[in-house]
Parts: sequence; C-alpha cells; structure tokens
Amino acid sequence: MWIMEMVSYNSTWKDCECQWTICLSSLPNCSRNQSLRLFLINNYDMTIAVLKEAGPDGGKIQMHFEEFLKSNTAIYVEELLAEHFHDLIKFVKTRASEDPCSGSERPITVSEVESIVKDFGSRWKAAIELMHNDVSTSFSNFLCGMEILRAALTQLLLYYTRLSDCMKKIAGGSALNKDLVSISSIMYEIRKYSRTF
Repeated sequence: MWIMEMVSYNSTWKDCECQWTICLSSLPNCSRNQSLRLFLINNYDMTIAVLKEAGPDGGKIQMHFEEFLKSNTAIYVEELLAEHFHDLIKFVKTRASEDPCSGSERPITVSEVESIVKDFGSRWKAAIELMHNDVSTSFSNFLCGMEILRAALTQLLLYYTRLSDCMKKIAGGSALNKDLVSISSIMYEIRKYSRTF
C-alpha cells in the first residue's frame, strides 16, 4: 500500500527514485548487497503488477519501474554468477579478449586457464543447481524468477563460450579439450531448468 501512496504523490520518475532511496535507507541492516538487490527486484516487480492493474494512469511511471527492474536484474545476475563462477568471470572480463599471438607482456598460457576449465568441469552442474535453488526461494513471482534464472544461465553460457574460444587461440590449448564441457551440455541444462522452475 505504501508503494501506491508513494507513486500517487510523485508525478515524475526522479521523485519515485528519490522516494525508493529514502525507503531503502530506512530498512533494517541489509547485511548483503544481494539481499538488498532481491528486495528491490521483488518490490519493483510487485509495483509494476500494481501499476498494470491501475490501468493507463500508471503507464509512464510503470516504464521507469520496468527500467529499475531491468537494471537491478542485470546486476543480480552478475552477482549470482560471481558467487559461483568468480574465476571464470574474472578471466573472461580481464584476459579472454587478449590475442595470445599479439606478443603482449604476459601472454595467456595453458596453465592459466587449466584450473578454470577443470574447476568449471567439476562443479558446473552442482553450481547451476544451487543457483536454481537460490532463485526459486528468493522471488515471490515465479515468472520473474524463471526469467532471472534463464538470464543467469544464458550469461554463464556466454562467459563459458568466450573461455572456450580463447582456449582455441592459446598455444597448446587443445590439451584441455578433454576437460571442456560441451556447449550443448550447458544448453541442455539451461532448457531443463527453464522448464522446471
């Protein structure tokens, strides 16, 4: 109810954003950023649902809440992936775009990616299961949760594909082919969890 009051008293999205900041600062100690992010996503989603029921009056404000939801969802997806696949993401963001043949100061070596590939190969299914469990218990709207899980798994696939592509360019990288998880196996898991949420 406080959300509708807040929206009705504020005619522009900047005012809404300011009111959300005030509301969040009055929350009891949110010890983790992820808890705060979950709070925001669940409440933005609920606000959007209420605004949709209100009819055309909430249209412009609804669009701004949808933007808030989208940006917080993207941050949450990255936080969720980093919790389970930190080394993979760090490598892809910092090193995978480098050309191993360019003669850079510190070329990418097989030993640098070996631990990442082996770690991923040994834990990826269990980590996806944990992510599924986190998402299924964290979101009040199951459709919103399913979209977030799908986005996280798709982003994971993109990170892993970049790692695989990088390995093809590394001298001796083919030695790790036996440890690579196939892209089709990851896609199968994405489809499996997308259906069962």
